Amino acid sequence: MFKILKGGRVLSPDDRGNKDLLIAGKVVANIADNISPSKDYGDVEIIDITGKYVVPGFIDQHVHMIGGGGEAGYASRTPEIMLTHVTKAGITTLVGCLGTDGTTRHMASLLAKARGLEAEGISTYIYTGSYEVPTRTITDSVRNDLILVDKVLGCGEIAISDHRSAQPSKENITKLAAESRVGGMLSGKSGVLHLHVGDGKRRLGMLFEIIEETEIPITQFTPTHINRNPYLLEDGIKFAKLGGMIDITSGVSPASGAKHSIKPSKAIMKCLENGVSIDNITMSSDGNGSMPLFNDDGQVISLLVAELDSLYHELRDLVKEGLNLSDALKVVTRNPAISLKLYPQKGTLDIGSDADIVVMDKDLNIEHVFAKGKCMIRDGIPVVKGTFE
Repeated sequence: MFKILKGGRVLSPDDRGNKDLLIAGKVVANIADNISPSKDYGDVEIIDITGKYVVPGFIDQHVHMIGGGGEAGYASRTPEIMLTHVTKAGITTLVGCLGTDGTTRHMASLLAKARGLEAEGISTYIYTGSYEVPTRTITDSVRNDLILVDKVLGCGEIAISDHRSAQPSKENITKLAAESRVGGMLSGKSGVLHLHVGDGKRRLGMLFEIIEETEIPITQFTPTHINRNPYLLEDGIKFAKLGGMIDITSGVSPASGAKHSIKPSKAIMKCLENGVSIDNITMSSDGNGSMPLFNDDGQVISLLVAELDSLYHELRDLVKEGLNLSDALKVVTRNPAISLKLYPQKGTLDIGSDADIVVMDKDLNIEHVFAKGKCMIRDGIPVVKGTFE
């Protein structure tokens, strides 16, 4: 089935001006000034999107697909995500992870959930591992998971600088990074080590030491939750200016009750003001994970669930902060795709790329979402729902 999106302003995320876009099956087949139906196409659906923005589907590289949490006991475990929670937020590619709980949450269950969501229409991948070290895997090692399991892109989320972590040593993290790197090289994947960074005073100190003392490049690490507090953001700025990729969490903000956190859009703007390249910043939601707030004694005093649509709302707020839409889009499209080695299949709109597309009106409201060429959201309404929705 062919579809022609006519008259939209294409941001790939680079601004390509007003163009027509041809979808052939699951891929973008053409982008041109004027594309007319051809008898060679057979049935063609023409969708007039004059005056709308046409952008790549968003990539959320940190999602608790099978739920997270549990820090306040069994009743505080968050539920599994549903398909429309993802697509309504403009997200077409997810990377799933475990979190604090690697005992009652399992890697096999995470893999099964990723495959289920893929069958429902979106693109999914996972990290192998959980907070703890030694970490949970599907096979007997991180390296083997990367080589043998198609959906495993890297290792994470491994916790550092957090009272809930396994208090890993520098040697522990170095070993995991090395396993991830070699596993990625042998499988043609990114092999990133995705690191949950807590409120601890050590912040990114361990990573700076590993980069200084070993041969492992800074690009092997992706520390996330960098906007958790001002001191961690300072370390993040330093890390990014050394060439690393930092991940801002859209689900962590003062509005969520995290009183020391920095609003994600403002954190990104501060990074840019301090000389960080936009190409070294990504943003993810921590979607469906719990957001426990602790007192000084480490006791949970409240618990919220991170929403996937925070990614989209913070994207809009970035534009309100004065960042042009093309650059704002990079942190949720091209940059994570490059970091995860999914580019140019993902994270861009170009001939041959996956037809993962979001259409937004001039006020950046999501109107249509296509995942691998299939319309998931039309006029803001889900037209494809998950099996149990």
